[in-house]
Amino acid sequence: MTPPPSALPWSSADPKRLAGVVGVLTDIDDTLTTEGAIPMGVVAALAALRDAGLPTIAITGRPMGWSRPIARETPLAAVVAENGGVALIRDGDDVRIEYADGDDVRAANAAKLAHVAARIVADVPGATLARDSAGRVTDIAIDHGEFAHLDQARIDAVVARMREAGMQATVSSIHVNGWFGTHTKLTGARWIVGRVLGRDLDAERDRWLYVGDSTNDEPMFAAFPLSVGVANLLDFADRLQRWPAYVTRLDRGRGFVEIAEALLAARGR
Repeated sequence: MTPPPSALPWSSADPKRLAGVVGVLTDIDDTLTTEGAIPMGVVAALAALRDAGLPTIAITGRPMGWSRPIARETPLAAVVAENGGVALIRDGDDVRIEYADGDDVRAANAAKLAHVAARIVADVPGATLARDSAGRVTDIAIDHGEFAHLDQARIDAVVARMREAGMQATVSSIHVNGWFGTHTKLTGARWIVGRVLGRDLDAERDRWLYVGDSTNDEPMFAAFPLSVGVANLLDFADRLQRWPAYVTRLDRGRGFVEIAEALLAARGR
């Protein structure tokens, strides 16, 4: 399936515009990863971007526990996990954890999250908690495409129950995530760009590039004029309401490398 006319091939991006980019924000699953792992080519691309003065921050729905080794072992500047609920920041050889909400709020939400998760598993046939749930501290995740499969009707039922409970809910390529609070991928990006890099993301939003692969990236596609979907975004073409400005030729991690190569070429690297 081809993207709509509003989404152009990444190869058509103006190098002069790319030369003005100051940083990259990216999803992880099926954007940096291929078959569940971050390939060495992607790691090399992240290091090359860093060395060229282009920090990359990952913004993911994955949990804190799952994200910790990625934050520690890759050339990312930071990882914002659980859709803006928690950040993992490199601190020497270790990782520092910071939260969007205070201890009291997280403690109050924990019981509510457990209650909603139990209701969903009981009410929606085949619904199971994501296998990475043990590492989650601010949200819940129902597996629909990683180790289990839910059809669209059951995905919609999970989303409906989360929203009936007053939660925010979003669907990635593998999970349905739900959480209490106002944090999102965008608020998390704004918070950590300021916290780690001392930059005002809102003031220079047209100079940041966002990369994603699924329907849960639509708010970020809408927020950033320079947004790119890796080619597997086309798997969700019939459900997308907001497309990125560009789509790569290659999928998943290879698509991210394609993006990195164009950014580096625009800077003479």
